[in-house]
Amino acid sequence: MSLPAPARSHVALVTGASSGIGEEIARDLAERGHELVLVARSEGRLEALAASLPVTAHVVPVDLSEDAERARLADELATRGLVVDVLVNNAGFSTLGPVARSEAGAELRMVAVDVGAVVDLCSRFVPGMVERGAGAVLNVASTAAFQPLPGQAAYGGSKAFVLSYTRSLGAELRGTGVTATVLCPGPVDTGFGEAAGFDREDFEKALPRPMWVAASDVARAGVAGLDAGRAVVIPGAVNRVGAVLAARAPQGLLARVLAKAHPGLR
Repeated sequence: MSLPAPARSHVALVTGASSGIGEEIARDLAERGHELVLVARSEGRLEALAASLPVTAHVVPVDLSEDAERARLADELATRGLVVDVLVNNAGFSTLGPVARSEAGAELRMVAVDVGAVVDLCSRFVPGMVERGAGAVLNVASTAAFQPLPGQAAYGGSKAFVLSYTRSLGAELRGTGVTATVLCPGPVDTGFGEAAGFDREDFEKALPRPMWVAASDVARAGVAGLDAGRAVVIPGAVNRVGAVLAARAPQGLLARVLAKAHPGLR
């Protein structure tokens, strides 16, 4: 198995743990006996989650879009004497609309969370895992990583980066006792679409119901794949087929087709 055995003061760090997939991943890891560090901006939600778990859960509210805040997170864990054996980079969000109408600050903040935080936290915590000869990294991407995504160009590009980065990281870690898995869910009912600016009805029309997988099922698949040492996990049979077809399709043609259908470009 790739997940290190639970141990006192050895923790699983989960970002974006205040709701959705991140919350469910935290619950799954807690059921397996792992002490947790819960990270997000919403301290109240994190405290409520921590109180409901059957393990020790440390709450560290952090804005992952800020370099200084990510550094503070690492310093806080060191001060508390906590060792990260499992790293789950789940935090992320999307903007919506064409680049020609985008706001640079919002786009860069999204890239800082969806890409920058992944790279930063891996660079901070993977070296210690390799030194100890045990550890596991779960980075959350999306099925959007396998295709162009006009209407959410920066988000799609960010998730493609996470997919490529995690595959490369996994290859580098072979033989070290540390593994890296990328989780690529399709649509999940977590409020993600509404936060990005989608109209709920348009969001559901653009993404057929067979593609949707519950957050608890996505989390379960991700943690099971991490434990099994799988490189890529795509929850849901329809999403797995769709990802393969999208990756093999002529990308220029696919981009034009998707641009016509994306609600953010209407």
